[in-house]
Amino acid sequence: MKSAVITGASRGIGKACAIELARAGFAVIINYKTNEAAAKETKREIEQAGGRAQIYQADVCSPDEARRLISKCVMEFGGVDVLVNNAGISLSKLFLDTEPEELARVTEVNYFGTFYASRAAAKEMLSSCNGGSIINISSMWGVVGGSGEAAYSASKAAVIGLTRALAKELAPSGIRVNCIAPGVIDTDMNACYSVEVMEALKEKTPLNRIGSAEDVARAVRFLATDDASFITGQVLTVDGGFSL
Repeated sequence: MKSAVITGASRGIGKACAIELARAGFAVIINYKTNEAAAKETKREIEQAGGRAQIYQADVCSPDEARRLISKCVMEFGGVDVLVNNAGISLSKLFLDTEPEELARVTEVNYFGTFYASRAAAKEMLSSCNGGSIINISSMWGVVGGSGEAAYSASKAAVIGLTRALAKELAPSGIRVNCIAPGVIDTDMNACYSVEVMEALKEKTPLNRIGSAEDVARAVRFLATDDASFITGQVLTVDGGFSL
């Protein structure tokens, strides 16, 4: 049985990814930082459906904790085949109003966390000589930029740059690195927007609906499996055509 680590998997897109990969036959590590109850609920849902899962608390902004997270997967399931870097935070704030500590925090979580977890997973994948798949969750704002989202957009653009660089560096060892850039998705992260704003975003989406966490999870499943065995270094926008 192959294994997968999903960061920030207690709720939202991360939870959907954990459930989807478990359905695909992966044993999964559900990473969380603070919400243990939600992580346990994700684990319960997976096991109730016949899957295998363990939870593990770690802040991937810490290189040591990111390393211990990957070690947990190796200890529980014998290795790590897939890493989904989903943990992230948003920052909807005008460029001129963004404080240095806010910029540092959003960059630390969205970029550094992805970097540290990827490095830890890549080391294990390289030592196993079995290849693997790293899937980074960026954002459509990392592709096209978002007004009032300068710090967030830049952090997610950095994730795309990291994806492409790692894809080139790790490809000779059979490790694929890809990126998903979600559009407007119905998750807690977007709960800050009013009904009117969400409706306006829906109208701007060519497919005329707000995306679901499951929409993103199905794309993650594709990139995690052998169906995507000849795909690396790519950015897949799951945004209903919003960024066209």
